[in-house]
Amino acid sequence: MGREILLTLLITMCGGLILQALAAWSPLGTACADPAARERQAWRAVCRPVVPVLLSAAWLIGWALAEPDPVRDPLDPAVVVCLWLPFGLLFARAAARAAWALVRELPECGVSTCGFLQPQVVFSPFLARRLEEPVIRAALAHEHAHARHRDPLRIWLAQLITDLQWPWPQAQRRLTAWLAALELARDEQARRDGIEGTDLAAAVLSSVRYLGELAPDERSGLGGTQLAHARLVGDGQVLQRRVSRLLAPLPPAPDGGRGPGLRRTLVLMTPLLLAALLLGVVYGQWIMRPLLGLT
Repeated sequence: MGREILLTLLITMCGGLILQALAAWSPLGTACADPAARERQAWRAVCRPVVPVLLSAAWLIGWALAEPDPVRDPLDPAVVVCLWLPFGLLFARAAARAAWALVRELPECGVSTCGFLQPQVVFSPFLARRLEEPVIRAALAHEHAHARHRDPLRIWLAQLITDLQWPWPQAQRRLTAWLAALELARDEQARRDGIEGTDLAAAVLSSVRYLGELAPDERSGLGGTQLAHARLVGDGQVLQRRVSRLLAPLPPAPDGGRGPGLRRTLVLMTPLLLAALLLGVVYGQWIMRPLLGLT
């Protein structure tokens, strides 16, 4: 068996087992009063189950780098069929949904932000004609906050992580909680940038009415989460709470440092992945060769 094939099988099986074990009990996290802190906490809850998977994959890659190629086939066909095949299908499903989110035509959203490396705001001219200038500025400020934080990329990654934990409902609940917290955090950021809460509330409600007037085929896909863009109108279940916060006075800015956004998450994970890779190179054969019967 080729070393790369064996590595792929092991990463799939180990990653699938870890994700299924963690998906069932990983907590949502306690709610914070500050929307920005709540969003950071919800983001950590979404990403936490995949961290051990990445570390185990890095360790296995380190082991494979030190393992001579080819290796004697250590896996019984029954093991591959019974253990690898379900996880292989799960990973394939998640990859297909992630790819579909990238190539599908963007549904009519009124106002949204799309693009990974250079996010851009898409504003429907049919909706813009209905709005006054302060309301348009409020909607743009909200979407520019999404663009600064590269939220379309984060939404795509969060959906991919959630799909890898299918069919556990806890994973979907963590994603839903983060998407709701994300909209509240971007609302507050727009207000701290000088936008009136009443104007942003008017933009949200106008977008809801506009989307409600569209034909069913025009708004197809809005109910799903396998999207790669951020919308002004998020989960309808939190709309009342969101508008109530926008109409209330803006609370004082909380004291605290920056939370682990996408860039900081990558900065924190890089040394851990490199350490796992190095440990796999140094100690991988001591563990894997007896375990797989390659001695």
